[in-house]
Amino acid sequence: MPIAAPRSTAGLASGRRIGLIAATVISCIFIGGVLGGATMLGPLAGNTDFAVRSLPPSLDHPFGTDPFGRDVFVRTLQGLALSLKIGLIAALVSSIVALVLAIVATTFGRLADMVVSFLVDAVMGLPHLVLLVLICFALGGGPSAVVFAVAVTHWPRLTRILRAEVLQVMTSDYVRTSRRFGMSWWHISTRHLLPHLFPQMIVGTLLLFPHAILHEAGLTFLGFGLEPSKPAIGILLADSMRYLTAGYWWLGLFPGAALVALVLTFDGIASGARALLSPRESQD
Repeated sequence: MPIAAPRSTAGLASGRRIGLIAATVISCIFIGGVLGGATMLGPLAGNTDFAVRSLPPSLDHPFGTDPFGRDVFVRTLQGLALSLKIGLIAALVSSIVALVLAIVATTFGRLADMVVSFLVDAVMGLPHLVLLVLICFALGGGPSAVVFAVAVTHWPRLTRILRAEVLQVMTSDYVRTSRRFGMSWWHISTRHLLPHLFPQMIVGTLLLFPHAILHEAGLTFLGFGLEPSKPAIGILLADSMRYLTAGYWWLGLFPGAALVALVLTFDGIASGARALLSPRESQD
């Protein structure tokens, strides 16, 4: 019996890991399908046909059509692809900012650590949505304003995590040994620090991604994000509000459900990445 228990635990961990890998693969296929469909059907997103306007879902139009005869399915795909692009840029910029601030806080003395901690507390203490709206409004809206607003407001939590990881590495025995042997800061950073932070950066970026997508859609829905000419999810949801009382339920249901599916997809990818890249998670 003492021998069978570890095997059972190992089997459960292996099955859990395989399940997470399968979920990650399915999520990647879904994202690839969204990007591929948006690429192929993108030119049709703005086509109007008043002969088929305001039609409910059917085989010809799976998500129905809007009051201008535009296919909601095609516009939803285009909106998801646009959200993916904006979310990717914003999440990457925010992760880089978090990494730089974490390294500055742990390597440039107590004063730098106090300044970074103050910035983290200040940004986290402000109302998040209000800060996003103010930044977008000050920059005049548009894709670049949305990317900047999301990027400069999503780094504090990841900064705290990376700072704790850097402190753990810098106080480890192998880093102390490297210092005693006269190894340079560049050697310690490239051989010890960055490889340790790389999994945290990947998982952190993936977790920032759905937040960036949701906030982009929220800003656009409120009128502070992308311009109305773009088929963004926020634009589709805002337009649908004018027609829901007339019974055109599909105009808001399908774009909203697609946005939720995209967010849950990245949550699944982040969980799979954490299980694959973190030894602690993979052994649970």
